[in-house]
Amino acid sequence: MYLPAFYQEKRREVQFDLIRTHPLGLLISAGPGGLMANPLPFTAYPEEGDGVLRVHVARANPRWRELADATECLIVFSGPHAYISPSWYPSKAENHRTVPTWNYATVHVWGRPRIHEDAAWLRRQIDDLTQAHEGTRPAPSKVSDAPADFVAAQLKVIVGIEIAVTRIEAKWKMSQNRSEADRHGVVAGLRADGGPDQTAVAKLVADHLKS
Repeated sequence: MYLPAFYQEKRREVQFDLIRTHPLGLLISAGPGGLMANPLPFTAYPEEGDGVLRVHVARANPRWRELADATECLIVFSGPHAYISPSWYPSKAENHRTVPTWNYATVHVWGRPRIHEDAAWLRRQIDDLTQAHEGTRPAPSKVSDAPADFVAAQLKVIVGIEIAVTRIEAKWKMSQNRSEADRHGVVAGLRADGGPDQTAVAKLVADHLKS
């Protein structure tokens, strides 16, 4: 992706935190059928080597067979994003040389996919995925709540995909190209607009002002 130096986010813990909080990644690869893209909820393991991503797909989905022969795939994770109005820039009142834009955070991960079909691997992946999203709930649901024969049957109709990270890029486009006064204006404007994405982007712009 187009990645000017001032938008780069190189901190590994920040990259994987976005993956953890926005786990629905777009898995992109090329095969005999051309380019394919599937939105899938990933589990991330930053402590394993250079990082590992795991996911499962329906066995009925023919695309996993193409992935089995792929030498590389790309997963795109999108974080908070918001429209930025030029009316928030104090500099607009001075010269009107401003245009609207969009702020966003995204992580792109490359790696070689490996297919898993054994029940133990698949059970760990769905256990980890469930725990990641149920663990903080007052009454968390667990895979083991379901009858063992039902779980076993479900495992037979999915296929696992593991991607060892070979390359990662992260872009935090948070008004770093604007003056400090304009960036403070962006924070104020986003907070006034409200909404979860606007609030999240306002925090990221403010965080970059401190760094």
